[in-house]
Amino acid sequence: MIRIYMNRWFSTAYHYIRMIRDNPDGETFRFYGTHPDIQHLSLLAADHRETEPPLLGEQYAQFCADYCRRHEIDLFIPRLHMEEIARHIHLFDEVGTRVMVCRDLPLLDAMTVKDRFYEKLRATDVVDIPAYEVVDTPEAFKQAYERLSAEGHRICFKPTKAEGGMGFRIIDNNRNPLADLYGYVTLSTSFEQAYSALSAADRFDDLMVMEWLEGPEYSIDCLASAAGELLAAIPRRKSDGRKYVLESVPELLDISNKIAKEFRIPYAFNIQVRYNNGIPKLLEINPRMSGGLYISCLSGVNLPYLAVKAALGRPVGPVEPQFGITASYIEHPLVLR
Repeated sequence: MIRIYMNRWFSTAYHYIRMIRDNPDGETFRFYGTHPDIQHLSLLAADHRETEPPLLGEQYAQFCADYCRRHEIDLFIPRLHMEEIARHIHLFDEVGTRVMVCRDLPLLDAMTVKDRFYEKLRATDVVDIPAYEVVDTPEAFKQAYERLSAEGHRICFKPTKAEGGMGFRIIDNNRNPLADLYGYVTLSTSFEQAYSALSAADRFDDLMVMEWLEGPEYSIDCLASAAGELLAAIPRRKSDGRKYVLESVPELLDISNKIAKEFRIPYAFNIQVRYNNGIPKLLEINPRMSGGLYISCLSGVNLPYLAVKAALGRPVGPVEPQFGITASYIEHPLVLR
């Protein structure tokens, strides 16, 4: 039996655990999970769960390593504080636990800070990136907005270090504030509203003021070997509402191959791109399983299990995703233990 530990994951880790258990090789697994909320949905499929303490840096890595030692964990699949875990990877080597994480620290650090990774990409021809500027004062925000607008771009902004859509806003100066009050919550804001809010402080955490990409958005779930050799790439296009389409798009598969060859990201990672004027431009790369990975698995590829095989040093055979699939999801009631 193989023991796997997952720390503070998204709720969709519930699906990953079930997929790993439901594997074609008949492998048996025991899952361990920690989270500050003992009733978090990510823990429901785990066999053992514990409350995670509020620690940072080396102390957090030491907590995870001690947990692995106490429970004789074979494989640790981290999400929270991946950089700190990779920085102190020797702690896990010492207790004999494999870790599904990128050990290239400069690369891992760059991928978690969006502008730093964009700068890394500038020196390559791997993928186009949006026009952007990084700001940390209200006046710099105003100047960046004006410069990018003068170049003909619609503008959006987001923190340089954030997961998912946290802090992301689109500038739309044609919004009607009264209509907004009676409508749905929106990601749009006017320049004046954003500038006024940012002016509440002399300086704020770095924001990327950037070109708003208005075309189709794709999330590409990738599977790679321990050495970073790409084994599969599954583009998932965001469609209307909750619909997603799994599509074989040659230029996106080519971008995935180029990124894999350039950076050698191991196991599982996710590339997010969006088109503008027919050109796919990079939004970000996440060096982990994505929140929507379970939808990409409808291609017939059990990505979580194959990533586990790769992390355990086992061979992964040929992978042939099925495309042309439209998919969605619905809520399902669960009893909290």
